[in-house]
Amino acid sequence: MTLTIEAHKAELTAVVAGEPDPLLFATVSGAHLYGFPSRDSDVDLRGVHLLPAEALVGLREPEETRDRMWERDGVEMDLVTHDLRKFARLMLRRNGYVLEQLTSPLVVHTTPVHAELLALVPGVLTPHHAHHYRGFAATQWRLFEKSGELKPLLYAYRALLTGIHLMRSGEVQAHLPTLAGDVPEAPARIADLVAAKTAAEHGTATVAPEDVRAEVEALHGVLDEARTASRLPDAVSAGDALHDLVVRARLEVRLELLEG
Repeated sequence: MTLTIEAHKAELTAVVAGEPDPLLFATVSGAHLYGFPSRDSDVDLRGVHLLPAEALVGLREPEETRDRMWERDGVEMDLVTHDLRKFARLMLRRNGYVLEQLTSPLVVHTTPVHAELLALVPGVLTPHHAHHYRGFAATQWRLFEKSGELKPLLYAYRALLTGIHLMRSGEVQAHLPTLAGDVPEAPARIADLVAAKTAAEHGTATVAPEDVRAEVEALHGVLDEARTASRLPDAVSAGDALHDLVVRARLEVRLELLEG
């Protein structure tokens, strides 16, 4: 199944409405966001929920992360959300993954708080995010070496190109076909690999390992050079603004719910 938001909007809206606490946003991540879903790819929904204040100040451990899974037509659907405070802390920790979820153009549910979080993204970007993408690419490369599957190879390419593009432009771009056109050093084989991934989620990569190893190693070097030359600020500047947003959302959104 290839995801289209409109085709699943009613079901996804019902899932959002059924959550125990307000969702501030929910977007599609994973292979659909990255631009190489196969016919049976899981649908990865990611977002932020808002716990009541009493959940954070009482004796019980707060449910800061929730994971709900279900199936539709044989395809696994997965909704993972963090409480706003935890998500904001992750934004401040050079975590490119949460920024990709936040900036995903595949929006299932949004609120004004989502828009405010998006506006603060430039204030958390630093050259240090290159380390996140380096590490993620290295993990995926090891998986490719063990399995020979196409999926982790594409994930490795995607992570490195996202990091390079971020260092050069200050933009979080996770869509591999777009990155292949925007980053001059992107290997020419990417378009063919994406096409092959569409046909099989766990298909084998029909490539010469030594060739793709050379390409991945070269992209690691490009990422290091882009990090060194990056004009991104060395430290985050949005910490205070994120703190204020978390406090305000906790108080104002809950008050609106009670008054409504």
